[in-house]
Amino acid sequence: MRTATPPGSTTVSLVLGSGGARGLAHIGVIQWLTENGYDIRSISGSSMGALVGGIYATGKLEVYAEWVLALERIQVLRLLDPSFGRNGLFKGERIIGVLRELIGDCSIEALPMSFTAVATDLESGEEVWLKEGKLFDAIRASIATPLVFTPFRHGARTLLDGALVNPLPIAPTLNDQNDLTIAVNLGGPAEVRPPPATSSPIANGNVYQRRIRAFIGSLRLGGTTGVPARGLLDIAFTSMQTMQDTIARLKLAAYSPDVIVEVPRNACGFYEFWRAEELIELGRERAAQAFGKAGR
Repeated sequence: MRTATPPGSTTVSLVLGSGGARGLAHIGVIQWLTENGYDIRSISGSSMGALVGGIYATGKLEVYAEWVLALERIQVLRLLDPSFGRNGLFKGERIIGVLRELIGDCSIEALPMSFTAVATDLESGEEVWLKEGKLFDAIRASIATPLVFTPFRHGARTLLDGALVNPLPIAPTLNDQNDLTIAVNLGGPAEVRPPPATSSPIANGNVYQRRIRAFIGSLRLGGTTGVPARGLLDIAFTSMQTMQDTIARLKLAAYSPDVIVEVPRNACGFYEFWRAEELIELGRERAAQAFGKAGR
């Protein structure tokens, strides 16, 4: 189902990149665009970009924003369902189940705009564009971060995170007939940033924060070299980020979007979803900056 475009609107193809919790900045970017009269008609997303973009396409982004803003007041660890196999720490079924209940599932074909979630075929290494079928099946496939979530079986394929092959999926929008293509890159240049507010869970030492710290600490690799230990997840996320940044630069060089919104790659840690308020505001700020530089 597609809706009519309001007369005089600037139509947009929106590309939302991967980046863990930094993907919450996508919420702020979308808010800024819609408040400033841009009509998003097509979305292509990878990993968290697919999740936020897919939820926006349902018309319930504000419902999701309210929920994620409350994450520092609930037991985040209850959303994680340990996998006792060897192909991922968590099954990912619980978080997707919660989102299905919160947002409501539907088929991608029934959305009021074009939507593509990007995933990676585990066996062939091919980039997979998910443009039909159940929305949250496509999202679950696209967020299947290696080590963190188990691979997702989708039809005849076993799929992993789309960021492995295309963290900034511009190509699915190339045939769109919209006025602008806007890409939101979550791997922008690192910046000197203020520390998180002391009211966040990472600073206030509440029960659930201590459990998170204990869990992350259990994955750390000890050493006697005098160099601070880096956790297993830290190493994995940093390695994936380096790879994804390189791929994203190549995609931006090959396909030139009209506007690029850059979010610093050190805006937050991969799993710091409790910093939603800060990250949403950062997305709004960087959208305004990008459009100011583009003279639009």
